[in-house]
Amino acid sequence: MRHWLYSYRRLLINYESALAYSVLGVVGGVASGLVVLAFELAIREMSTRFGVGGNGESFESLPPWMIFALPAGGAAVLGLAYSGLKQQDRETGVVHVLTRMHSHYSVLPLRNALVQFIGGAFGLATGQSGGREGPGVHLGGAINSLLGQWLSLPNNSLRILIGCGTAGGIAAAFQTPLAGVLFAMEVIIAEYSVVGFIPVMLAAVSASAVSHTLATDEWLFSLPPLELNSLLELPYVMLLGLCCGAAVAGFVRLSTFAARFSERPVVLRFAFAGIVTGGLALLVPEILGLGYDTLILAMQGKLALSALLLIALGKLVATAVSVGVGMPLGLIGPNLLMGACIGSLMGAVGSALVPGLASDPVFYAVIGMGAAMGAVLNAPLAAILAVIEMTQSLSISMAAMLAIVTATLTSTGLFRQRSAHQAMLAQLKRIVPHDPLNQLLHSTSVSATMDTRVVRVPLMLAQKDLEPLLEFTPVWCVVERDGEDLYLVKGSELLEWLKQTPFEEETVDLTGAGIRRLTTSPVPIQATLRQAMDTMRARATEAVCVYDRSANTGKQILHGVLTLESIEAYTLASMRQ
Repeated sequence: MRHWLYSYRRLLINYESALAYSVLGVVGGVASGLVVLAFELAIREMSTRFGVGGNGESFESLPPWMIFALPAGGAAVLGLAYSGLKQQDRETGVVHVLTRMHSHYSVLPLRNALVQFIGGAFGLATGQSGGREGPGVHLGGAINSLLGQWLSLPNNSLRILIGCGTAGGIAAAFQTPLAGVLFAMEVIIAEYSVVGFIPVMLAAVSASAVSHTLATDEWLFSLPPLELNSLLELPYVMLLGLCCGAAVAGFVRLSTFAARFSERPVVLRFAFAGIVTGGLALLVPEILGLGYDTLILAMQGKLALSALLLIALGKLVATAVSVGVGMPLGLIGPNLLMGACIGSLMGAVGSALVPGLASDPVFYAVIGMGAAMGAVLNAPLAAILAVIEMTQSLSISMAAMLAIVTATLTSTGLFRQRSAHQAMLAQLKRIVPHDPLNQLLHSTSVSATMDTRVVRVPLMLAQKDLEPLLEFTPVWCVVERDGEDLYLVKGSELLEWLKQTPFEEETVDLTGAGIRRLTTSPVPIQATLRQAMDTMRARATEAVCVYDRSANTGKQILHGVLTLESIEAYTLASMRQ
């Protein structure tokens, strides 16, 4: 078993090993599907224990005092629990995943995943306005990253594992495998390659299959055939996209404004968000919780125009404040509801003004849903596939694409807002570059480029150590003393100096060797080139020594050496191809 695992790790070092990464895709998809279903079950069980009917979503049936007290009290309790955590342990959601992929080389901690699972389930069960998709993305990525860490897989493969987990999280939550793939590639990995697509696609299929098999409810909408009645409606479709884009821009701006108070005590922030949500719920109780029951009503055209407007505004404010103050909630579902309400409202107005020309209001609800999702994520491909898969209707594609593009351009171009997650990263002053060079450094293992022609030599070199050194003719020599590595020298320069230095005594002190010495830092064999470069920069060294720890003795085993010059040469050669 150990030999097989070692061989598999060696395969994953090569980023082009499609078959090896395909295995990761299947395993990662099943794992993410199971954890997302467990999260949904936890939400349902908690909410029913709080007296919420309708399979844990009918908050509207609660008495008025409970409609306010449940979210307000639940937020205060959640804030108290968070106050006992360190700041780094409170971070959850997509922003946390993106941050860890860049600054911690795709190593997601178990503690944050537990906080996401318990805190997210409790928050949504107590009626906090949010979605389950952000937590699902975090949990799917975390379970896969933890699996990779447990198996000591190279860190470059953890990126693909997280991509598989996030795709599986979306696919399991919505039963939309294609949208899950595009979400992972557009939002999380931000890289398009055949090798990257294959495991992510397998993960989305696996997670969707798990969801279809084990889920107790069917998420797909049962809608009549939808189509655009006339091309004359296209300007009205663009107007719908404009309205959705403006709403999303307001959502992003309000959430980033709320994030400015991140230095305030977490109890006060969460309690304020709970009071805002509870206060709005007294007027519009449909904004509480996930809101998928209300979404279905909006999609089916069963809500009054005034209700549609109030739900959209209430959901926008409550979710933006809750997400902005750091609650472990998602934002995709609320924006789907906002878009559906805006679309249904405009569809009803269009039908009233031009009854013989306008399409069914349900048609506009569907494309409004896609427009809001595309704008808030800045992921138009994932949005169009999501609405097509959820509604099982291809005839909406042309109008949906137009609305999604218009909404995205309105939010990013007219109002100059980034996607919600990128805006939050900017507010937190975190840089997550996705340029080709950084993608290459993150996806390349040190094992793929290190020079293995390296030996350790003692600082006090004995005559008996000289003969093996001359026979091996290493490129690099790590000079050590009492098991501690001191510095790195070129093998050719050391051998030339030794040839000119007679052994007058039993040992020769290499301290007197007048050759260039390179300072080194250790990195694990699982590291990527990005990690190697960051280590050299942080410790002001000129090279890294790649180590692994022996399973039998626990001692470090030297595998190779990487210098800054060798990394630069590799990246330049790769970028020219």
